[in-house]
Amino acid sequence: MRIGKKTFIVFLSVFFLGNHDAIGQDSLTCNPLKKKEFYRSLFAPTALISAGLLIKGSDDGLNTIIRDVRNEALPDFHTNVDDYLQYVPIVTVYGLDLAGVKSKNDFGNRTALLIKSEILMEVIVYPFKEYSRELRPDSSTYNSFPSGHTAQAFVAATFLHKEFGKKSIWYSIGAYTCASAVGVMRILNNRHWLSDVLVGAGIGIVATNVVYYTHLYKWSKKKGRTVLIPTYGNGAGLYFCHRFK
Repeated sequence: MRIGKKTFIVFLSVFFLGNHDAIGQDSLTCNPLKKKEFYRSLFAPTALISAGLLIKGSDDGLNTIIRDVRNEALPDFHTNVDDYLQYVPIVTVYGLDLAGVKSKNDFGNRTALLIKSEILMEVIVYPFKEYSRELRPDSSTYNSFPSGHTAQAFVAATFLHKEFGKKSIWYSIGAYTCASAVGVMRILNNRHWLSDVLVGAGIGIVATNVVYYTHLYKWSKKKGRTVLIPTYGNGAGLYFCHRFK
């Protein structure tokens, strides 16, 4: 997947129109508690990205060891579960909402947060894939770094964590377990190195946290019909449609 001019225009329009006041305001006027929470939210993804880059930069290191162990122990392993599992936390958020479990944000803001998180993640991930030219472990293509599936999975997991994590820690545990499983499957499928997965996970978490920190919560609260369905045709994706009354 390549990021073209249209994608950047859409990203800039959605992201900055929703956040221009927050970006322009004096940092001294920000809620100190919110700022501290945001900084704390960067610890884990920073550690993941740093570890991934260190592993990637080492010659014949952990990446190669894990690939060789996988090839020896599970040479024929293959599953498509990760293509669908990466979206499970998103489906869970809207499913819980339909079941009457109140999320942190209303539908309009929640969906805007998700869309902006997805766009920001893709704008980070796919140019790196294009320009890093990292050969996949199975030697199929030169777009291994970072893992897009893992980044998507951790966007979804952080989205679920943000919306329901304060209701019960088990929502967060389930979300990040699901996302971690996607990362493990990418390695077991021989589609990604460990470093790809670690950096992808960090990017997914960072993208979602940045969007939640800067969002102004001014999106429409009108009621309407909504459809959000995972799809898999020429690649995994999401079909989203919201019809306002």
